[in-house]
Amino acid sequence: MKRFIALFFLTTYLLATTELGQFLKIPAFVSHFQEHKHDNKGLTLLAFIYIHYANEDVNDADYDKDMKLPFKACDNSSLQFSITTLPESIEIPSKKLSYFSPKEKYFVPSQDFTAAFHSLIWQPPRAC
Repeated sequence: MKRFIALFFLTTYLLATTELGQFLKIPAFVSHFQEHKHDNKGLTLLAFIYIHYANEDVNDADYDKDMKLPFKACDNSSLQFSITTLPESIEIPSKKLSYFSPKEKYFVPSQDFTAAFHSLIWQPPRAC
């Protein structure tokens, strides 16, 4: 049951936000092909695809049906936005916060030991 619900939500999301929804127009493609096949018996599927997808769109008698074919027009009209609300006022604490206490002791090196360490890297190789 969980797998079915996950697939349902995934399919709904993909159909709504990507061009996968164009595949839902395949019945319109088949019926439009059959109409053209009825008018011209020698029409093949490749010739139909070439007429409707390789050439520029011609505003003919069946232009509206041509535009309902899959991948002819971009139908992805999903708009995603988020609404954020800002607070009306921000309270700033009046007391100064001190992150360092004078009683705590911190390690402060007396010499720059990193420079001495890095200079050892650039020594020439030595024979053992």
